[in-house]
Amino acid sequence: MLIGPMAVGKSAIGQQLAQQLGARFIDTDAVIVAGHGSIADIFAGRGEHAFREIEARTVADAVEDAAGTTTVISLGGGAVLDSGTQQLMGRCTVVYLECDADTVAGRIARNSGRPLLAGDAMGRWTAMFATRRPVYERLADITLDVRHGSIPELGARLEAALRHHAAAKQEVEK
Repeated sequence: MLIGPMAVGKSAIGQQLAQQLGARFIDTDAVIVAGHGSIADIFAGRGEHAFREIEARTVADAVEDAAGTTTVISLGGGAVLDSGTQQLMGRCTVVYLECDADTVAGRIARNSGRPLLAGDAMGRWTAMFATRRPVYERLADITLDVRHGSIPELGARLEAALRHHAAAKQEVEK
């Protein structure tokens, strides 16, 4: 399961990793959009609380659907704030894609469709990241610095980190 702030590259890196592993990829934001319309429209029409309820159900369904398989799941930046989602994450290997404001600034400037970043996008991103970062760090089994490297390079580094994590976990279980 990939977590991290908005615009860090969870979808692109997740797709890359799934391709490398021959695994299925689930982007929970894309599932929400397919079933409920654009995230911006959900926020505008029904509010953030309604969106978070939809998001929590979507994540739960994705985790249940992936049980017993190798599946890469990418979560929206705020999905980790839900306590039920945090409990579900205990059943998964969680990867925090670590970055900073400089890493995402260009992506945020090009994508104005993020409802929580309306107005001062970088100021809002920085404030949200300051609040969410400790949660990402606490939930992560693996932290991958995504400040440098192409998507294929990051995918390869992440695959190696996952293999190392799985081997270490097996040693502990012996």
